Amino acid sequence: MSLSTTDHHNLGRSLYDAMRAEAPIKPLTQSHPTITIDDAYHISRVMLRHRLEADGERVVGKKIGVTSDAVQKMLGVFQPDFGFLTDAMAYANNAAIPIAGNLIAPRAEGEIAFRLNATLSGTNNTEQDVLAATDCVMPCFEIVDSRIEHWQIAIQDTIADNASCGVYVLGDATLNPRDIDLANLRIDVTKNGTPLSSGMGSAVQGNPLTAVAWLANTLGAFGIDLEAGEVILSGSLVPLEPVQKGDEMTLIMSGEGVDSCSVNCRFT
Repeated sequence: MSLSTTDHHNLGRSLYDAMRAEAPIKPLTQSHPTITIDDAYHISRVMLRHRLEADGERVVGKKIGVTSDAVQKMLGVFQPDFGFLTDAMAYANNAAIPIAGNLIAPRAEGEIAFRLNATLSGTNNTEQDVLAATDCVMPCFEIVDSRIEHWQIAIQDTIADNASCGVYVLGDATLNPRDIDLANLRIDVTKNGTPLSSGMGSAVQGNPLTAVAWLANTLGAFGIDLEAGEVILSGSLVPLEPVQKGDEMTLIMSGEGVDSCSVNCRFT
């Protein structure tokens, strides 16, 4: 049995309050065992609405979560989800990102970000449609965060929590996706100057284009477009890495036709 509209509103407000107070709550799947994935998406929209209405944030993009095998095994969640990006989540390359007053239990993940120059609507988008609608791709760190205690999340918990969105950092260099093989792009991540992890574009559903097409079609079923000008995060190519004050993360992207493409951030 799914939850009521009142439950959706109450749980969405609880997640929003947890984010603002930096005080995580118990998993929704514990307090409300009958919660469905559809319920979770309704809850996530309530949480987002509070950010837009109470805090004056605006939606600037969308993200796919839990796309790679490495992340699915780490979290014990075995299907993708999606969330919304707001302007308050965006940081420039080489940013100093405060943890206090901003994040609860941050983890960094390396991704390929897309910027669209055309809108993707409906439920029949293909990889070629995504390619045609993409202006450029960029290296990206997404700093995911959880308003659920100790990251004890089932798929319903992370969906309700806006796909565990925290903040994100885009690199300065942009690549034309028609000039490169996205599946064979490689990222190498270092933490505090020490090599940490590596991954390929193929880690996300075989190709980042496939992941973004899935997102466009999944959102299209809810009547939501991927809009021209938006940033789309296509999912982590490497395992999530916990970060704390004083840490610095660097990602270098390489591949045929790719020159000097990186993103960096540090935590304060």
